[in-house]
Amino acid sequence: MSSNNLDVARPADPSPLPSGSASVGSASVGNPFQTFRHSPIFFPLIGLVAVIVIMIFASGSFFSVANLTNVMRQVSINAIVAVGMTFVILTGGIDLSVGAVMALAGTIAAGMMVHGFEPVLALVVGLGVGFGFGLFNGLLVAYARMPPIIVTLATMGVARGLALMYSGGYPISGLPKWMRFFGNGAVWGVQTPIIITLVVYLVAWVVLERAPFGRYVYAIGGNETATRLSGIKVGRAKLIVYAVSGLTAAIAAIVLTSRLMSGQPNAGIGFELDAIAAVVLGGTAIAGGRGSVIGTLIGALLLGVLNNGLNMMGLDPYVQNVIKGGIILLAIFIGRERRA
Repeated sequence: MSSNNLDVARPADPSPLPSGSASVGSASVGNPFQTFRHSPIFFPLIGLVAVIVIMIFASGSFFSVANLTNVMRQVSINAIVAVGMTFVILTGGIDLSVGAVMALAGTIAAGMMVHGFEPVLALVVGLGVGFGFGLFNGLLVAYARMPPIIVTLATMGVARGLALMYSGGYPISGLPKWMRFFGNGAVWGVQTPIIITLVVYLVAWVVLERAPFGRYVYAIGGNETATRLSGIKVGRAKLIVYAVSGLTAAIAAIVLTSRLMSGQPNAGIGFELDAIAAVVLGGTAIAGGRGSVIGTLIGALLLGVLNNGLNMMGLDPYVQNVIKGGIILLAIFIGRERRA
């Protein structure tokens, strides 16, 4: 019998803490600020506020309603992808295939609509493609015990190749007009991509912070061997987190396809790095076991504000990459120092 399927009648709870925050000691009991200061989101939130203040002084038009709305809309796609990446990284894994899965899910959904299939069916199939690729990644990682970075690097190539084959290498346009709603619509004045992002984060927060499965995710990243010995089905949990990553990539693909009103086989290039950056900037430990989706949202906002502000300042894209890379390295360093 595989150890991944070890089933104990009454498994011990491997993680008494339901959230990503570690115990801060008796000194912080009764002191909300001290508790918050030890939270994984403390430094990311301080960083976000600092970047916003800098950008306000650097560009007078940064704080306009129109620009802030644009920032939120731009952030939404990376933020959605980063939710699934958070689940994966919390278990100590990585998923490099999300950008390519986005391209495949988007082109298939667009192609089905253009070829006369029921639009709702096309969207469901697109989401299913992402979910299916995530399951495939999870099977190889959890049950074949293959390294996540190798598995997802390979499936990244497979998904990208399938997207190019399906589309012939060209964008698929001619989508129905109502498709604009997911990427460019609004409900009561709130942009649809923002609403979708908030709903995805709410569901993810409930799963990670209030459901038993969330405790298993944190426990696997903290100590996989101990978690397995306690009776938790580690393989099943890993399978689910990679499936979640594929599904969120597909949701982001629908939003992007709607915004562009076409299925782009080259969409999502580099999105895996942006998603990982958002997760790390949000305070999630790259080795797993510590972090939160709230931190990831803050990290995605930080990246979005930084990108927007640097563009408004007219900085060369290459300089922007250097700045963003330096900030990510600093975030990793701070995270390691705090855990030391």
